[in-house]
Amino acid sequence: MSSPSKRREMDLMKLMMGDYKVEMMNDGMQEFYVQFHGPKDSPYDGGVWRIRVELPDAYPYKSPSIGFINKIYHPNVDEMSGSVCLDVINQTWSPMFDLVNVFEVFLPQLLLYPNPSDPLNGDAAALMMRDRTAYEQKVKEYCERYAKPEDAGAVPEEKSSDEELSEAEYGSSDEEVAGKADP
Repeated sequence: MSSPSKRREMDLMKLMMGDYKVEMMNDGMQEFYVQFHGPKDSPYDGGVWRIRVELPDAYPYKSPSIGFINKIYHPNVDEMSGSVCLDVINQTWSPMFDLVNVFEVFLPQLLLYPNPSDPLNGDAAALMMRDRTAYEQKVKEYCERYAKPEDAGAVPEEKSSDEELSEAEYGSSDEEVAGKADP
């Protein structure tokens, strides 16, 4: 086993052992989703995002590709693609960093200290510079609308209109959920 694949395996295990919910995309260890919670004492507090991580063949010598799956309102995150503009990940990556650093330091720092002078979301950057209170209110609205735990746990392609039916519309109750035991 080569050094990069050992390192990939070790970093992934450290992430899983760090109480992160990790969902593999395929048999390899290069693409996976991680559930990420917004930092405490920030407008993102309470938000939960599904983050897509793609490790290049040369990881840890090349940085991982990181993207938000469910929407987030942030100057340095593209609202449509979820791409992250983060200097540490994109330009100054070092093999000394690992996946735990990404989720415990880099992403929380990004959310706590946005950089409106280098935006991927121009509207968010302009609102942040013009009216910080209105910006934080819009962040909270996005969290409530797009970053609930169920939003971070659902694979976008698997969402169906059935999920939007209420219990009354669907004609279901807690007793019916379990169903009858097989004879």
